[in-house]
Amino acid sequence: MIPTVAFVRLRADAPPKPLVGVPCNGCGVCCAVEPCPVARFALGVRAGACPALEWDGATARYYCGMAQRPADYLGWLSPRLNTWAARCCQRWIAAGHGCDCDAEVVVD
Repeated sequence: MIPTVAFVRLRADAPPKPLVGVPCNGCGVCCAVEPCPVARFALGVRAGACPALEWDGATARYYCGMAQRPADYLGWLSPRLNTWAARCCQRWIAAGHGCDCDAEVVVD
């Protein structure tokens, strides 16, 4: 099997990608390389970077917009359900359970 090669651009001041299993540090690599189950199901993204990948300049890290404010991405979702839907997204992507992205990062 030939490995897939993807080139993504992330901010130079983003944290480096952690090792698999280490807690997420907001590097953004996983979401820039391919869509997660939430992006595939809820946003209809099949390939490429997730449109819900957001940069937070105050903390100098990326985060999942769907896991914070899903109503901003789902026009049909009532803002009253935002907290519930955010918790569902966090659970679905296993937020806080360690990095599961095995992409090899080469800095250019």
